[in-house]
Amino acid sequence: MIGLYLPGHSLLHRTPAGVKLLSLVTVIVAATVLVRTPVQAGSLAVVVVGLFGLARIPWRVALAQLRPVVWMLALIAVVQVLTTSPARAVVVCGLLLISVALAALVTLTTRVTEMLDAVTRALGPLRHIGVDPERIGLMLALAIRCVPLLAGIVREVADARRARGLQWSVTALATPVLVRALRTADAMGDALAARGVDDD
Repeated sequence: MIGLYLPGHSLLHRTPAGVKLLSLVTVIVAATVLVRTPVQAGSLAVVVVGLFGLARIPWRVALAQLRPVVWMLALIAVVQVLTTSPARAVVVCGLLLISVALAALVTLTTRVTEMLDAVTRALGPLRHIGVDPERIGLMLALAIRCVPLLAGIVREVADARRARGLQWSVTALATPVLVRALRTADAMGDALAARGVDDD
């Protein structure tokens, strides 16, 4: 849908999609529960950087996946500092950045078709209780792909806002982002419906 997959022959590229998706969920949940200090968050960040290096993802591509969420992290950091502590702000923002980076890494090293196949196989036994594995697999793949899509929308709107001299206006950022996100969602819905994906 977005074309973020980067072909390669690294260990991460060759790792089955199911293993990567399960690892992604496991690491994010474990980090959320276990990471409590800035040092721990920093150590995990170093590991994530190493994984990007292992996958041979160009650093410009890697930073492009993270840059659009920096402004969100800045706002969250301010709130955390005011309501908790600077150390907690570092942990919360660090974990959010790490989660986005790991999701981007999976996206960059995994084809959407592989993700769909992995989820469909894993949920196959649930067909007996009325679960549609294909629909759930599609939802998951779309969710992972839409993270960088939304980030791209935020980046483009932020650039346009700065060009108009409105870099400090929250309204000038939030309103266009919301409108473009809704329009994109409508377009995606129409495209899926045209391909036979509906609620019938």
